[in-house]
Amino acid sequence: MSRLKQRFEVQENETIDQCLDRIQKAGYIPVRREEKPIFQEKKQGSTVVYEPIGRQIIFEAKRIEG
Repeated sequence: MSRLKQRFEVQENETIDQCLDRIQKAGYIPVRREEKPIFQEKKQGSTVVYEPIGRQIIFEAKRIEG
């Protein structure tokens, strides 16, 4: 029995469209998109500052029935 839901992460050297194509080729359809910021810790004197350096995009997809 195959999994009904699966999560796909947009890889570092992959566009969103390429990830969506990969999802479709695996037999899934995206139902939800989730974005999480990625921060880097930097020290400025005695204080610590968190600067955004990127984002992580994850699609939740469900199996295409048929």
